[in-house]
Amino acid sequence: MMNDNFEVLLENNDQFSTFLKAKIKEFNNERSIYHKEARKSGSIQPINIIASDNNGQWIGGINAEVYWGWVEINDLWLSEEFRGQGLGGRLLDQTEKIAMEKGAKKALLTTFEFQARSFYELKGYKVVGEIKDYPPGSSYYTMVKELL
Repeated sequence: MMNDNFEVLLENNDQFSTFLKAKIKEFNNERSIYHKEARKSGSIQPINIIASDNNGQWIGGINAEVYWGWVEINDLWLSEEFRGQGLGGRLLDQTEKIAMEKGAKKALLTTFEFQARSFYELKGYKVVGEIKDYPPGSSYYTMVKELL
């Protein structure tokens, strides 16, 4: 039996983080055919759409991944001066269209209350999970949508 031999680090340690991620990946691969298959070359299909202004400067965009018949929206952001003009909705619509062409039937994302919950609800997403008071005074949501 092993005794408690803990080392406490109060700063980032990339080598240790890499070790843990590799062990979790190994564990998941052994117990879930879906995890193992998704890691095969080409199984996780990225979608990146870059929005630029008339000068070619990046003003925002979206990145997502398609796997397991789902599209996971990881990041969607627009520069303040380009918000409220329908650009975010067009980015999301185009991502969903591409995802469906790649076999996605559902979409998944997370957002904070102060970010874009109402925007996503207008686009057909439903809250399926909420962590209240994260950060304090706000909530963190998991949202899904059936793609048609």
